[in-house]
Amino acid sequence: MAARARGGARNSLADLIDAVGDKSPVDGDHIKPGRPAAPTSALLAELVANPRNPRSDLGDLSDLESIGKIQLQPALVVTREAYLRLYPEDEAAIGDARWVVVNGCRRLAAAHLYGCTMLEIVVKDAAAASRAVLLAVSIIENVARAGFDVLEESRAVDALVTECGSAQVAAEQLGRSTGWVSQRRALLELTHELQDALRRGDLAIRVARTLARVPQEDQVARWLASQDKPAPVKPAPKPPRPAADAPQITKALKRLSPAPAVLADALTGYLDPDQLQTLVAALTRSLTEREAAEQA
Repeated sequence: MAARARGGARNSLADLIDAVGDKSPVDGDHIKPGRPAAPTSALLAELVANPRNPRSDLGDLSDLESIGKIQLQPALVVTREAYLRLYPEDEAAIGDARWVVVNGCRRLAAAHLYGCTMLEIVVKDAAAASRAVLLAVSIIENVARAGFDVLEESRAVDALVTECGSAQVAAEQLGRSTGWVSQRRALLELTHELQDALRRGDLAIRVARTLARVPQEDQVARWLASQDKPAPVKPAPKPPRPAADAPQITKALKRLSPAPAVLADALTGYLDPDQLQTLVAALTRSLTEREAAEQA
C-alpha cells in the first residue's frame, strides 16, 4: 500500500510499521554500511507517548505484564525534531523527551507500570513525513485492537480525511476502501444515546451504520422498532385542576363536619397563594384566641 498524503512524500505505511532491525528506515532512509545505527533502546525518561494518539484510553495493560522480563516487539518512535516540525504547538506536551512513541504507546505505559527502566525502540522519522502519515500510522496500530473505542477511531479517521483532503486519499493511507472510511465517519452522525449504546456493545456496528443514514430525530425509534421494542412515550402532563367557585365552597362548608379536608381542597383551588397565607394566619390567630378564652 502506498499513498501520497497532502503535503507529504509517498510512503508505504506497512513498511513503516512492520520493518524492524537493520532494515528499519531511519530519517526516511535505510541504514547503510558504515552509517551509525539508530538507538535500539532508550531510557523511559527519554520517551513520551504521542500526544496525538487517537486512543485516549489504553485499556487493561495486564496482557503486557511480560514486558517486565522481555519485550517482544520494539516501539516505533520519531525524533523530537521530526515531531515538532509537524506540531510545534506540542513542545510543552512532550517536555524534554528525545523521542515520541508513535506505535507502542501501550508498551510504553506497561513498561512504566511493570518496573522497566528501558524500552527497545526503532527510530523512523519517515513516520513523521506529514501529519497525515503520522495520524494514519497511529490509526493502523489501533484498528481492530481490543478495547479501542470505535468512536475514537471514527473521529481519528475523520481527522485524517481533513488532513488528506479527501476520503479516497485517507483510505489509501489506511489500506482500506473509501466505503469503510465513509462508514466510520457516518457513526459520528448518531445521536448521543446511540453512540453510548455502541460503546457498550448494545448496538452492533453494522446496525449503527444503517441508523446513521436516518435523520437523528428518528434514529432511536428506528432502532427500537428493529428490536421489536416500543418507542419510549413521554407521559402526558397532568391537566391543571380547575379552580373552585363559590358554589363549591358552599358545598364544602355544608360538609365541613364530616370532611374538613374537602373545604381545604376547595379553598386551595379558589384562593391564590397570598390569600391562602392570609387565611392560614387568620385561622391560627382565631385558634389561639379561642384556646386562651377556654383557659381563662
